[in-house]
Amino acid sequence: MSPAKVMQDVSAAIFIKNDTVLIAKRNQSGSFPGYWEFPGGKQEPGETIFECLEREILEEFNVRCRAASIFAETVYADQHNSIRLIGIMADLLDEAIELRVHDEYRWVEIGRVLEYRLAPADVGIAEKLHAYYTRVKYVE
Repeated sequence: MSPAKVMQDVSAAIFIKNDTVLIAKRNQSGSFPGYWEFPGGKQEPGETIFECLEREILEEFNVRCRAASIFAETVYADQHNSIRLIGIMADLLDEAIELRVHDEYRWVEIGRVLEYRLAPADVGIAEKLHAYYTRVKYVE
């Protein structure tokens, strides 16, 4: 019998600018190499999920951001990991992004984000963002 997996909370930044959202391409050294994701990372003991996001963006992009609100959560599990991905609406305080752990980043139209090969945990957040954005655009 295998041991029970511990659920790990992971932050995911949702930066929106002019109907686009920022996604980053995972490098070749980690899991899901070459897949796109909302940048962020694992919450450490003693920090809030907002503090986690702000720390991770500084570590990954060498820019500061301000976490604003939780947009959506999804759960992803495979044979190795079990994570709760928490999509957080956030503001970039500086756009001079320096790639430290990703191969590339792009601002993509929210309506087209699902066309990218997203990491499995990020798909649910992207679907919710796409659905919300589409609904809001048609209501306006």
